[in-house]
Amino acid sequence: MKNITLSADDKLIEEARKHAAQKHTTLNNLFRDWLVQMTARKQAVSEYDALMKRLDYVRPGRKFTREEMNER
Repeated sequence: MKNITLSADDKLIEEARKHAAQKHTTLNNLFRDWLVQMTARKQAVSEYDALMKRLDYVRPGRKFTREEMNER
């Protein structure tokens, strides 16, 4: 695991620490969780784009009505 150094306003850091304490965790753990979520979103978007590219050949042959689009 790598260590990184970040710079932020003292008041911002203090507020973030309070927020972490309310969640019974540390600022470090909150930051790690944020990094995981941020990279997961990027990966999800990439996977979605790849899926859409693979399905690009699908053509319905006609335009569906509103009722058809909303059928369950």
